[in-house]
Amino acid sequence: MSAVIPGPDGRPRCRWCAAAPEFFDYHDQEWGFPVVEDIRLFEKLCLESFQSGLSWRTILVKRENFRAAFADFDFRKVALFDEADVARLLADAGIIRHRGKIEAVINNARRACEMVEAEGSLAAFLWRFEPAADGIPPQSRSTSAASEALSKELRKRGWKFVGPTTVYAFMQAMGLVNDHAEGCVMRDEVEKARVALSRP
Repeated sequence: MSAVIPGPDGRPRCRWCAAAPEFFDYHDQEWGFPVVEDIRLFEKLCLESFQSGLSWRTILVKRENFRAAFADFDFRKVALFDEADVARLLADAGIIRHRGKIEAVINNARRACEMVEAEGSLAAFLWRFEPAADGIPPQSRSTSAASEALSKELRKRGWKFVGPTTVYAFMQAMGLVNDHAEGCVMRDEVEKARVALSRP
Protein backbone atom coordinates (compact mmCIF):
# COMPACT_ATOMS: atom_id res chain seq x y z
CA MET A 1 0.00 0.00 0.00
CA SER A 2 1.33 3.41 -0.96
CA ALA A 3 2.27 5.80 1.85
CA VAL A 4 0.63 8.67 -0.05
CA ILE A 5 -2.75 9.46 -1.60
CA PRO A 6 -3.78 12.22 -4.03
CA GLY A 7 -4.92 15.40 -2.27
CA PRO A 8 -7.73 17.71 -3.42
CA ASP A 9 -5.31 19.28 -5.93
CA GLY A 10 -4.17 15.88 -7.20
CA ARG A 11 -0.73 16.13 -5.58
CA PRO A 12 0.35 13.39 -3.14
CA ARG A 13 -0.21 13.73 0.60
CA CYS A 14 0.42 11.42 3.56
CA ARG A 15 -2.13 8.61 3.51
CA TRP A 16 -3.58 9.50 6.94
CA CYS A 17 -5.15 12.63 5.40
CA ALA A 18 -7.83 10.42 3.83
CA ALA A 19 -9.33 9.70 7.26
CA ALA A 20 -11.17 13.05 7.47
CA PRO A 21 -11.71 16.09 5.22
CA GLU A 22 -10.34 18.42 7.93
CA PHE A 23 -6.99 16.65 7.82
CA PHE A 24 -5.79 18.06 4.49
CA ASP A 25 -5.61 21.67 5.73
CA TYR A 26 -4.10 20.60 9.06
CA HIS A 27 -1.53 18.47 7.21
CA ASP A 28 -0.57 21.20 4.74
CA GLN A 29 -0.53 24.17 7.10
CA GLU A 30 0.56 22.82 10.48
CA TRP A 31 1.62 19.20 10.87
CA GLY A 32 5.38 18.82 10.98
CA PHE A 33 6.26 22.49 10.63
CA PRO A 34 8.65 23.37 13.47
CA VAL A 35 7.22 25.30 16.41
CA VAL A 36 9.23 27.15 19.06
CA GLU A 37 6.45 29.25 20.68
CA ASP A 38 5.85 28.06 24.23
CA ILE A 39 2.07 28.44 24.25
CA ARG A 40 1.67 26.49 21.01
CA LEU A 41 3.95 23.76 22.34
CA PHE A 42 1.99 23.57 25.59
CA GLU A 43 -1.32 23.52 23.72
CA LYS A 44 -0.21 20.63 21.56
CA LEU A 45 1.00 18.57 24.51
CA CYS A 46 -2.39 19.12 26.15
CA LEU A 47 -4.39 18.28 23.05
CA GLU A 48 -2.33 15.14 22.45
CA SER A 49 -3.06 14.06 26.03
CA PHE A 50 -6.78 14.61 25.43
CA GLN A 51 -6.53 12.55 22.24
CA SER A 52 -5.29 9.48 24.13
CA GLY A 53 -7.81 6.73 23.34
CA LEU A 54 -9.67 8.92 20.82
CA SER A 55 -9.21 10.02 17.20
CA TRP A 56 -7.31 13.20 16.33
CA ARG A 57 -10.34 14.34 14.33
CA THR A 58 -12.39 14.41 17.56
CA ILE A 59 -9.86 16.81 19.07
CA LEU A 60 -9.26 18.88 15.94
CA VAL A 61 -12.94 19.73 15.45
CA LYS A 62 -13.14 20.81 19.10
CA ARG A 63 -9.85 22.71 19.15
CA GLU A 64 -11.41 26.18 19.30
CA ASN A 65 -13.63 25.02 22.16
CA PHE A 66 -10.56 23.75 24.01
CA ARG A 67 -8.82 27.08 23.48
CA ALA A 68 -11.81 29.00 24.85
CA ALA A 69 -12.10 26.65 27.83
CA PHE A 70 -8.39 26.72 28.73
CA ALA A 71 -7.56 30.43 28.33
CA ASP A 72 -5.95 29.87 24.90
CA PHE A 73 -3.57 27.48 26.65
CA ASP A 74 -1.70 30.31 28.34
CA PHE A 75 -0.15 28.05 30.94
CA ARG A 76 0.42 30.91 33.40
CA LYS A 77 -3.36 31.46 33.47
CA VAL A 78 -4.25 27.75 33.48
CA ALA A 79 -1.88 27.20 36.41
CA LEU A 80 -4.26 29.34 38.50
CA PHE A 81 -7.32 27.18 37.74
CA ASP A 82 -9.01 25.70 40.82
CA GLU A 83 -11.77 23.23 41.66
CA ALA A 84 -14.41 25.66 40.38
CA ASP A 85 -12.65 25.64 37.01
CA VAL A 86 -12.55 21.85 37.04
CA ALA A 87 -16.31 21.80 37.65
CA ARG A 88 -16.82 24.34 34.86
CA LEU A 89 -14.76 22.26 32.44
CA LEU A 90 -16.53 19.02 33.36
CA ALA A 91 -19.80 20.75 32.43
CA ASP A 92 -18.46 22.04 29.09
CA ALA A 93 -19.96 19.90 26.31
CA GLY A 94 -17.62 21.55 23.78
CA ILE A 95 -14.55 19.68 25.06
CA ILE A 96 -13.70 16.16 26.21
CA ARG A 97 -15.09 15.94 29.75
CA HIS A 98 -12.54 13.63 31.33
CA ARG A 99 -11.61 14.63 34.88
CA GLY A 100 -8.18 13.03 34.79
CA LYS A 101 -7.19 14.77 31.57
CA ILE A 102 -8.61 18.12 32.68
CA GLU A 103 -6.72 17.92 35.98
CA ALA A 104 -3.59 16.86 34.07
CA VAL A 105 -3.72 20.05 31.96
CA ILE A 106 -3.91 22.19 35.10
CA ASN A 107 -1.11 20.21 36.73
CA ASN A 108 1.00 20.42 33.58
CA ALA A 109 0.44 24.18 33.37
CA ARG A 110 2.00 24.48 36.83
CA ARG A 111 4.87 22.23 35.78
CA ALA A 112 5.29 24.38 32.64
CA CYS A 113 5.69 27.49 34.79
CA GLU A 114 8.38 25.68 36.79
CA MET A 115 10.09 24.58 33.58
CA VAL A 116 10.22 28.13 32.20
CA GLU A 117 11.74 29.26 35.48
CA ALA A 118 14.37 26.50 35.35
CA GLU A 119 15.08 26.27 31.61
CA GLY A 120 14.23 29.72 30.23
CA SER A 121 11.41 28.41 28.01
CA LEU A 122 9.50 25.25 27.20
CA ALA A 123 11.01 25.33 23.73
CA ALA A 124 14.57 25.36 25.07
CA PHE A 125 13.83 22.19 27.03
CA LEU A 126 11.71 20.33 24.48
CA TRP A 127 13.94 20.95 21.46
CA ARG A 128 16.82 19.41 23.38
CA PHE A 129 15.17 16.09 22.55
CA GLU A 130 15.16 16.59 18.77
CA PRO A 131 16.60 13.31 17.46
CA ALA A 132 19.12 12.83 14.70
CA ALA A 133 17.67 11.29 11.53
CA ASP A 134 17.82 7.52 11.90
CA GLY A 135 16.74 6.29 8.47
CA ILE A 136 13.54 4.64 9.73
CA PRO A 137 10.74 5.33 7.21
CA PRO A 138 8.35 8.08 8.31
CA GLN A 139 5.10 7.03 9.99
CA SER A 140 6.32 3.48 10.52
CA ARG A 141 6.26 3.73 14.31
CA SER A 142 4.32 5.25 17.17
CA THR A 143 7.21 5.91 19.55
CA SER A 144 10.98 6.39 19.46
CA ALA A 145 14.00 6.47 21.73
CA ALA A 146 13.75 10.28 21.79
CA SER A 147 10.04 10.27 22.71
CA GLU A 148 10.70 7.71 25.43
CA ALA A 149 13.50 9.87 26.85
CA LEU A 150 11.38 13.03 26.73
CA SER A 151 8.38 11.26 28.24
CA LYS A 152 10.53 9.92 31.06
CA GLU A 153 11.98 13.35 31.82
CA LEU A 154 8.59 15.07 31.75
CA ARG A 155 7.12 12.49 34.11
CA LYS A 156 10.11 12.86 36.40
CA ARG A 157 9.30 16.57 36.56
CA GLY A 158 5.70 15.81 37.52
CA TRP A 159 3.90 16.08 34.15
CA LYS A 160 0.93 13.76 33.56
CA PHE A 161 -0.59 12.05 30.49
CA VAL A 162 2.70 12.33 28.63
CA GLY A 163 3.50 8.73 27.72
CA PRO A 164 5.97 7.99 24.90
CA THR A 165 3.26 7.52 22.24
CA THR A 166 1.58 10.83 23.16
CA VAL A 167 4.97 12.53 23.17
CA TYR A 168 5.93 11.05 19.80
CA ALA A 169 2.72 12.36 18.22
CA PHE A 170 3.61 15.76 19.71
CA MET A 171 7.13 15.58 18.23
CA GLN A 172 5.73 14.71 14.79
CA ALA A 173 3.23 17.56 14.86
CA MET A 174 5.60 20.22 16.22
CA GLY A 175 8.38 19.45 13.75
CA LEU A 176 10.95 17.88 16.06
CA VAL A 177 10.91 15.09 13.46
CA ASN A 178 9.84 15.20 9.82
CA ASP A 179 7.50 12.26 9.44
CA HIS A 180 5.81 13.30 6.22
CA ALA A 181 5.86 10.29 3.95
CA GLU A 182 8.39 9.97 1.16
CA GLY A 183 6.68 11.45 -1.88
CA CYS A 184 4.36 13.73 0.11
CA VAL A 185 4.43 17.26 -1.33
CA MET A 186 4.85 18.73 2.15
CA ARG A 187 7.91 16.69 3.15
CA ASP A 188 10.40 19.00 1.42
CA GLU A 189 8.53 22.11 2.63
CA VAL A 190 8.77 20.94 6.21
CA GLU A 191 12.43 20.06 5.79
CA LYS A 192 13.18 23.55 4.46
CA ALA A 193 11.45 25.06 7.50
CA ARG A 194 13.41 22.78 9.83
CA VAL A 195 16.72 23.70 8.17
CA ALA A 196 15.91 27.42 8.43
CA LEU A 197 14.76 27.18 12.06
CA SER A 198 16.74 28.97 14.75
CA ARG A 199 16.70 26.40 17.54
CA PRO A 200 16.03 27.80 21.03
